Amino acid sequence: MWYVSSSPHIHSGDTVSKNMLSVLVALIPACIVALYYYGLGMLMVTTVSVVSCVAVEWAIQKYLMRKTSTINDGSAILTGVLLALNLPSNLPVWIVIVGAIAAIGIGKMPFGGLGNNIFNPALVGRIFLLISFPAQMTTWPVPGFFPMDYTDAETGATLLTVLQSGGATALPQGVGSLLSGDMGGSLGLAGGVAMIGGLCYMLVRKTITWHIPLSVMASTILFTGVMHAVDPTQYISPLIHLFSGGLLLGAIFMATDYVTSPMTPVGMLVYGAGIGLLTAIIRLFGAYPEGMAFAILIMNACTPLINTYTKPKHFGGC
Repeated sequence: MWYVSSSPHIHSGDTVSKNMLSVLVALIPACIVALYYYGLGMLMVTTVSVVSCVAVEWAIQKYLMRKTSTINDGSAILTGVLLALNLPSNLPVWIVIVGAIAAIGIGKMPFGGLGNNIFNPALVGRIFLLISFPAQMTTWPVPGFFPMDYTDAETGATLLTVLQSGGATALPQGVGSLLSGDMGGSLGLAGGVAMIGGLCYMLVRKTITWHIPLSVMASTILFTGVMHAVDPTQYISPLIHLFSGGLLLGAIFMATDYVTSPMTPVGMLVYGAGIGLLTAIIRLFGAYPEGMAFAILIMNACTPLINTYTKPKHFGGC
């Protein structure tokens, strides 16, 4: 009798832990940039997030599910890092812990753990905190300001917030800082160079394929480019959309999650295009200046449907 386990299915010498480690290595440049700009705040938020995610997963498996712990596969550590990169660097410890509980306790383990969850756990934690603590989750520290109490950092508006309220005419000087990461926002706004470096590493290692990241970026550029061409005074350049906010973080590291993304190349392209389109619509016409997290979760819910309609036909099928 054959037993087929739940996704992700690996048909090579790779293991889940090796792939998780590969993604964590790809995140190192982004974490270094975030550490450079946010100092102690980055260390505190990331450490608390990772430790909390691992602890919550271990406790749920031991005391509620009564099964062997799987924290050694690295998925809880990766969730903790990704959750931290979606948070402000001045977020109090107890709120970070609540986010970790939501990510693992709501977004992952109730479905049965890794391979069974419908939504990206880190984004579940982020959206839970955004809805529950909107003031703290939208108070962004200014890069390069290191107070002794990291929660007392000087704050300011993000680029997307400024542009949403003032249109393209409010575009500040020094847009090149988008590539370096010198801009207010969550820890994951760590600069385009660091993110693209991580993407190249994972492509070379064949940890992910190009389909999802490139389709997310292409659809965002296409839609925002059309709107910019229609009214350049109201709608900013598509390149600003590409390198601002959490678009690169989401496209490269979160939309490509093995469990919650489609399995076929065609499905991946459809999935990525949907994320890019939804992100652009939310940014341009919605109440939130950043729409990446919502777009990914919406398309996570569409993944089973996409898999159904894009799966290859069996031999002799019609």
